[in-house]
Amino acid sequence: MTADPSLDRLANATLLVPFESTTAPRWILDGLADGLAGVCLFHNNIDLSQGPAELVALNRTLAEAADAPLISLDEEGGDVTRIGQAAGSDYPGNAALGAIDDPGLTEEVHAGLGAELRGLGLTLDLAPSVDVNTAADNPTIGTRSFGSDADLVARHAGAAVRGLQSAGIAAAAKHFPGHGATTQDSHLDLPVVDAPADVLRERELRPFRAAVQAGAQAVLTAHITLPALDVDGPATLSPTALTGLLRGELGFTGMVISDALEMDGVSGDIGVPEAAVRALQAGCDLLCLGRFRYADDVAAVRRAVTDAVRDGRLPAARLEEAAERTAQVRRWTARQPAPPADAPAAPGLEGARRAVRVEGVLPSAEELADPYVVELDAPAGIAVGEVPWGLSPWFPGTERIRAEHDSPRRVLARAQGRPLVAVVRDAHRYPDTRDFVEALCRARPDAVVVEMGLPVWRPECRAHVRSYGAARVNGQSVAELLGGVPAPVR
Repeated sequence: MTADPSLDRLANATLLVPFESTTAPRWILDGLADGLAGVCLFHNNIDLSQGPAELVALNRTLAEAADAPLISLDEEGGDVTRIGQAAGSDYPGNAALGAIDDPGLTEEVHAGLGAELRGLGLTLDLAPSVDVNTAADNPTIGTRSFGSDADLVARHAGAAVRGLQSAGIAAAAKHFPGHGATTQDSHLDLPVVDAPADVLRERELRPFRAAVQAGAQAVLTAHITLPALDVDGPATLSPTALTGLLRGELGFTGMVISDALEMDGVSGDIGVPEAAVRALQAGCDLLCLGRFRYADDVAAVRRAVTDAVRDGRLPAARLEEAAERTAQVRRWTARQPAPPADAPAAPGLEGARRAVRVEGVLPSAEELADPYVVELDAPAGIAVGEVPWGLSPWFPGTERIRAEHDSPRRVLARAQGRPLVAVVRDAHRYPDTRDFVEALCRARPDAVVVEMGLPVWRPECRAHVRSYGAARVNGQSVAELLGGVPAPVR
């Protein structure tokens, strides 16, 4: 079939694509010149070890390849960070901000984050997460949520959107219609949210309504199904979810972005190219392709979209509408002024400090001198990736162990004659970790336990310290409380 350059360009305008390295390959630059809507940066594109100059140069090259392309990333602050991948984030994360419940602080933190992203050359942040985390065993949201109360999450959803966009960064509220009540990871399965329609409207949809009212430029979809709302497949592929609920009931007129289409929750049975076509049919405007989908995969998706238009499966008017919505956001980003050079730093550490909670009696500084600190490792979620966490920067000699591979007896022997601090992350999700910590606390009731995930479970111990997140600033705020030495300069 003869290629149609205008149709190819129209399909390109709906694609947000990754690439391989810290420099822009030729296929990306040519693709942007040929209409690609933009790029999504991942850890493999970002190296800040020598400062920001390399990333700034990369983003300048990308921006010069086309007229205001979208340069995006998943930067939520807290546990999900791309710019903080090497040492952890300077921003406390949603759970910590929700624990404080000061929307003004949330807006200020996100304005500072947005200003940093703008300074690095980014234009679109796939954040904030506005899911209401009501499932304690949620494997993919957890501390990414502001909390389990819909009103609280809604307050902070609007504040986060306003903060990011005040700095000239387009915000994408996610994961619509709400991933917080799931116990499966949509990277691997199609989760079902099984709740009555009235509950879903008052709980899951409320924060998205707040984000829309705050002027969010974009909303990002979830690969989940909600039978009570007649969403009987992935919401990303559901006209009921995207056209009926999001645009109809919530009145959203901006850009709808799909979550990454290689995730099994949306394309496991049909493949990425077909998922792309169905997402556009359902009402998505921008198709996000995940980290390892490069030139050949992008070409396959573009070909599937153009073939669907030629075959009549995808109306050309729907593709034109999607392309225009991405263009509107690109024009919005182009109009935003550069952040002022003297913009105040975000109160990230201040926020993390305010979030810390202590249950029980914290030992005095003298009692905590020279503690033995042991961290019980937890698997990194797919969305989080491998990002450093814990207290080791402030407590040299901290030991990281796996509960299922080690012995409480050995740890107790190492801690003999010293204060004992055990650090966990989402211990409620890991029975081996809970058993291990309980054994430590039975032998050492004076132990301090630090929870750097959701504080759902609390062992019997002298003091239970809760940071509501594992970002670097969360760790520092706890370390200060426990008398840790200053960390090395980053």
